Amino acid sequence: MKKTFILCVIIFLHVNYLACVKKNPTQPKDDNEIPPLEGWTLVWNDEFEGTSIDRGKWEHEVNGWGGGNNELQYYTDRSENSYIEDGSLVIKALKETYTGEDGTREYTSARLRTLNRGDWLYGRFDIRAKLPFGKGLWPAIWMLPTDWVYGGWAASGEIDIMELLGHEPSRVYGTLHYGGEYPNNTQSGTFYQLNGSSFSDDFHLFTLEWDTTEIRWYVDEELYSTRKQWYTTGVPFPAPFDKRFHLLLNVAVGGNWPGSPDPSTLFPQYMFVDYVRVYKRSE
Repeated sequence: MKKTFILCVIIFLHVNYLACVKKNPTQPKDDNEIPPLEGWTLVWNDEFEGTSIDRGKWEHEVNGWGGGNNELQYYTDRSENSYIEDGSLVIKALKETYTGEDGTREYTSARLRTLNRGDWLYGRFDIRAKLPFGKGLWPAIWMLPTDWVYGGWAASGEIDIMELLGHEPSRVYGTLHYGGEYPNNTQSGTFYQLNGSSFSDDFHLFTLEWDTTEIRWYVDEELYSTRKQWYTTGVPFPAPFDKRFHLLLNVAVGGNWPGSPDPSTLFPQYMFVDYVRVYKRSE
């Protein structure tokens, strides 16, 4: 009787453990468990299941000038600003005085890119992330040209998969930048608005589908923007979006667009990235 009771307890605990593993999104994800997408083939991904950032896939940009938008942060490669935790990449923006080769800043953060580690011409890009909030925060998931064939920014293009202004935590933007080199550049895009919640409340899936003559943006599989027209100086369509691009993930602080943090802005702030998956059209 006693042995039967103990066996029943063991079976009960084992069954419940397996149920918890299936329900717990922080459990390691095997690449073979990634659900297939009809019409697409997975060609590159990071599930962030290791103990450290994969330097074979990601490079840190370290500088104090950001993207040239009068941003306030110093981007570092320190574990204080980016690390792997519970199956997610974490980018952490801190309010702190930091001095590097580019001078002293009052905030730090991280900016990672796949340059020469992941570069693609066309495809589908799925990034599941939970975003920071607060005045002056500016998280972004975006793409830049790998080879800059058509000249400096923005003649060779820029694809913004997701940008958020921290004082508008329920709205994300999808944008193309193109045209001539600055200041003769232009842009086109729109936004997606959540109803009654914030992008900091939970994870959401941000998707870009990039074909030869059309680029589409989705949030949680809902199409909200399609672009079919763009140009670059002196080269016919579909330039500049007919060359390789790479991915970037970052959290900026301040800058021309979001403005500076104010007393209501809480630090530290976090962007959590559950996974990045890149697909090509199936043959």
